[in-house]
Amino acid sequence: MDGAIAVSNGKITAVGNWDLLKQQSPGIEVIDCSDKVITPSLVDCHTHLLEFAPSSLHPVTPETHLLAGKAIMLQALSSGITALGEQICGHPLCEFSLEDYRNAVADLPLDVSFATTSISIGFEELAHFTSVTRSRPVTQAELVQPLIVSEIAKSSDYPGENIFINATPANFTAKEVPRAGEVVYSLDELKGIVTIFHRLGKRIGCHVAGEKGIQLALEAGFDVLHHAHGITSKQLHYAKELEVDFVATPMGGTHLRPNSPKEILAAFEKGIPISISTDAYLPPHPEAFWLPFVGNTLKGPDMLMLISQPSMLLLKTHGYDENEILAMITANPANILGKEACFGRIEPGLEANFLVAEGVPGLEISDIKQIMKVFFKGKKVIDRE
Repeated sequence: MDGAIAVSNGKITAVGNWDLLKQQSPGIEVIDCSDKVITPSLVDCHTHLLEFAPSSLHPVTPETHLLAGKAIMLQALSSGITALGEQICGHPLCEFSLEDYRNAVADLPLDVSFATTSISIGFEELAHFTSVTRSRPVTQAELVQPLIVSEIAKSSDYPGENIFINATPANFTAKEVPRAGEVVYSLDELKGIVTIFHRLGKRIGCHVAGEKGIQLALEAGFDVLHHAHGITSKQLHYAKELEVDFVATPMGGTHLRPNSPKEILAAFEKGIPISISTDAYLPPHPEAFWLPFVGNTLKGPDMLMLISQPSMLLLKTHGYDENEILAMITANPANILGKEACFGRIEPGLEANFLVAEGVPGLEISDIKQIMKVFFKGKKVIDRE
């Protein structure tokens, strides 16, 4: 209450009581948001907005693919998200390089980190692709080749779903992907991949679900579990001991029912840093009964507050602090991206990335229309007033 943020050259220089900061900075330009709530802007650390979403949402050609991707990212920005963790997996219809994707977002008021990955799709005959081989399909044997793994590791900005331990259903129907969920690697293969990443000074994450796959991920030494649908209480305890981070996707993303509010609470109670992400664009899982969706229309980053709200409200009823809860869509995913010293909190020295909203995102509001202003590095980039 009666708080203020001082901003200069894109950074937060002071946070405190308005009357005190007003005395310290006489004559400074003032933006009065006294009837609103100011929070850090949102961070969605697991998305597929540039590679897979454009052709899923629009009738694009290679000439317009990245243009559509930029429009999709503008939608994310208007939803209060100023930082994204993009997965580049290799796409059968896309010959774009990682540099093409980087260049496409270079002029956007967004912080975009890229996780380079390999992917296995659960068709009747498993299909494998990698970010470094682009549209060329590869064999399972190539997925573990040290040269390919090293190239993926060197290119990756952060521990996203760098490999798919389970074959993914992606956005296909169950009939099209009968092998979705099948474990693709042996424990020795996974340990070899983790070793390559760690030798190169990179943390590694994985797409994983189901007790068997999760156990392999933990024993192999992965740093971040994405999805972890179906994780057991015993595995949560093991993950805490290993200091493994966890990116929950309550909307879906694997062959199993996604992370429920009770499961997210269980991980929170173990003291595991939880980030909530959309994995967008994604059809909501039919068993995600805690979400208000009907049908299988693809949902995007504008749903981040809405899919987080059931878990956030449950945590609040269990006595957790608002800042701890909000961190699941701000500070914790910033840490996953390796950007905890840049953004994710409202503190002096960090980038001035924040929202002006009609309530606390996820706890009090879930409609993006209730986000009135978005600031990125001190500049107002979205304004609904």
